[in-house]
Amino acid sequence: MLLKESAQQFQNKLIEMGHTNKVIELPDSARTAQEAADAIGCEVAHIAKSIIFNLKRSNQPLLVVASGINRINEKHIGTYLNEKLGKADADFVREHTGFVIGGVPPLGHVKPILTLIDEDLFQYQKIWAAAGHPKAVFQLTPEELIQMTKGQVTCVK
Repeated sequence: MLLKESAQQFQNKLIEMGHTNKVIELPDSARTAQEAADAIGCEVAHIAKSIIFNLKRSNQPLLVVASGINRINEKHIGTYLNEKLGKADADFVREHTGFVIGGVPPLGHVKPILTLIDEDLFQYQKIWAAAGHPKAVFQLTPEELIQMTKGQVTCVK
């Protein structure tokens, strides 16, 4: 089955980076954690949602990969990083990741991005993350997520 162009680019990036995870395309949108869980047939908590923030002082991106059921506490993360977090608009997200909102994967971005990983994802053996397109996902383990992203595990809620 052929993948949408951005999903195929992400699959190629995974292969380039030495990962064997397979990108799958869903029949329905996986733009939100709930949509992804419904389409995959898993619990929302097993979705590793990728949220991009704008670090205000440096105007650099921050990626927070959180369990689909958790609401990200921006104030807590700002204190943790000693930085002020701002919302990232669609142009900022695309510029720094190369992907559209709703399809941002946790790795394979235009350039490296500081990444925080929700400690709650480690309750699960397998998780699902976006794969470059709002209908594309891939399965991985929380340990693979750390290895792939070089992210810091912390409380994000």
